Amino acid sequence: MSARRIVFAFIVLAVACTGDPGGGGVNIAETTIVTSPPAPGPTSTTEPTTTTMAPTTTTTVPALQVSGRVTQEDGAPIARAFITLGDRRQVSGPDGWFSFETPSPGPMIVSKPGWSSVELQWDDETTFYEATITPVTIRGLRVAAEAAGDDRSFDRLLTLADETAVNALVFDSKQDDGRVVYDTGVQVAHEIGAVNVFYDPAERITQAHEHDLYTVTRIVSFGDPFRASAFPEEQLTGPWLDPASKSARRYVLDLAAEACELGFDEIQFDYVRYPSGRTAEISGQRDLSQEQRLEAVSGFLSDARELLHPMGCAVSAAVFGIVVSSSDDQGIGQRPEEISAQVDTFSPMVYPSHYSNGWLGFADPNEHPYDVTADAISDTMPRLHDGTRLRPYLQAFWWTNAQIRSSIQAAEDAGVGWLLWNIVSNFDREALPSDEEVSDQ
Repeated sequence: MSARRIVFAFIVLAVACTGDPGGGGVNIAETTIVTSPPAPGPTSTTEPTTTTMAPTTTTTVPALQVSGRVTQEDGAPIARAFITLGDRRQVSGPDGWFSFETPSPGPMIVSKPGWSSVELQWDDETTFYEATITPVTIRGLRVAAEAAGDDRSFDRLLTLADETAVNALVFDSKQDDGRVVYDTGVQVAHEIGAVNVFYDPAERITQAHEHDLYTVTRIVSFGDPFRASAFPEEQLTGPWLDPASKSARRYVLDLAAEACELGFDEIQFDYVRYPSGRTAEISGQRDLSQEQRLEAVSGFLSDARELLHPMGCAVSAAVFGIVVSSSDDQGIGQRPEEISAQVDTFSPMVYPSHYSNGWLGFADPNEHPYDVTADAISDTMPRLHDGTRLRPYLQAFWWTNAQIRSSIQAAEDAGVGWLLWNIVSNFDREALPSDEEVSDQ
């Protein structure tokens, strides 16, 4: 395949502007969120003035004003897009509006993590711009830590991507069992015995980018037996941390910031919820209101977005597939409305093998990959926040290649990206569509 590398002008700008933490980088002078359309009007100037009291003349540089709106191709506004002009940066408001006042015009970069970027050539005669950016369609494979650490296995994944429509890889940074799978600089991870080095992320990111692949890293958030044992004050029950605990959040966010600095394009939070099943009955979470649970989870993701967007990384969340077809939070603090308002990409885990018998009237939902996948996507779409993309995890286990293809086809027919989940990254070439096949959609 000739996979397209997703190059964010925003990432280049963010690195150039923020610099190394503790280094000598140049800071962005100003960041403003515009929450309503700026009032139109002429540019504001101050005429040169002279006095008879002194022979000098003081001139005030004219202030030029430009405003605009960031939209999708269908005209829908895009919030939280970055507009950079020189050393100033604006963030578009909920209605997509932005406004600048500056002494001189110049190129404006409009970008948003996970979306394309555009450059607008602003001259002093134009006072309004409409910038249209488009989302990146990601088709990815999950890379298990063991596969990332084995040269032969990883080379095989790169070859699969080269030969198919796959344009992304999803690496683990922190796994379901709480292990951090690389040599992290977050010291507390070493202190609690959570570090088990499988691979060098900087090396693998470089290789992936050389193959024009978008890189995502998955960070398990609140299911963490190492942290729960070491810090019982953060513990909800068993291996579960309290999503409302500020110190538990800080640990996850420190790992996320490091992952972004290492070069991953997107940070994905998994297990970003309260526990389910029998654990939920003894954890005390049932004593909380649904609003409290939703606030804890969405509040964490809001913190993550505020941290990672200025660094140049997109933010996503992996969630239970069942919540997209339920009106409540299923007791775990996850609903599409609240979570999608905080992330760039929303990834429900749509695994038909996990749906109960009788779902959609099917005796065995696992035997109906297209229908179950299509139904979950259909349930999700109207519940997403404007500007947030849907990219479901699809089942790539316990199925034939034809069944995997069928589930992928449901996503392609809906015009959304997809990520394939297999616990050991065992993917077959015949299960994956080619570039030509997806371009014909």
